[in-house]
Amino acid sequence: MQYIFSGIVIKGDGNGKKIGYPTINIDEKDFSSLKKKPVFGVYSGKVTLSSKVYNAGIIIGPLDKKGLLKIEAHLIGYKGNAYGKQAVFEVARFLRKFKKFKTEKELIKQIEKDLEKC
Repeated sequence: MQYIFSGIVIKGDGNGKKIGYPTINIDEKDFSSLKKKPVFGVYSGKVTLSSKVYNAGIIIGPLDKKGLLKIEAHLIGYKGNAYGKQAVFEVARFLRKFKKFKTEKELIKQIEKDLEKC
């Protein structure tokens, strides 16, 4: 099943940027209107930002320190500042369940594998 939702890009924790995979984030309320929500996990999809479409790795899960829901995406090939811009997420294909990693190295290795599938 494909999911489509949109929101204004907000500032995240900056963790993706620190490890070389910056993400854009939208507020969970932009996701709350969906009648059927995707399970926590990693998805391939597309994100439209400033009238341009990017292939993306999309993560939906409890990503912050408090375990609260986060929706973020790494836009393949995007460079720039997206804060305050409208983003449309098209969540297309489930790749794997959400998982916490013991080390940053393990996380980076998995991100690389995930993005190959996107």
